[in-house]
Amino acid sequence: MNLTSAYEGKEYTIRGINTNDEDLNAFLFSLGCYSGEPITVVSRRRGGCTVSIKDGRYNIDNQLAEAILI
Repeated sequence: MNLTSAYEGKEYTIRGINTNDEDLNAFLFSLGCYSGEPITVVSRRRGGCTVSIKDGRYNIDNQLAEAILI
């Protein structure tokens, strides 16, 4: 299951990142998005969603959300 299927307000644990792009992996890691970290979908929009990772909130698009496995 990836982040696009997640319910708003429910906390999930990141199981992995499904991408072959090293720059994207490094970007997600810099946000604190890596295996074992809790993540919550705060709100959902047509083009993406707002997520809470650690103490920050980030807007990510659907392509990025599909790469985050929960």
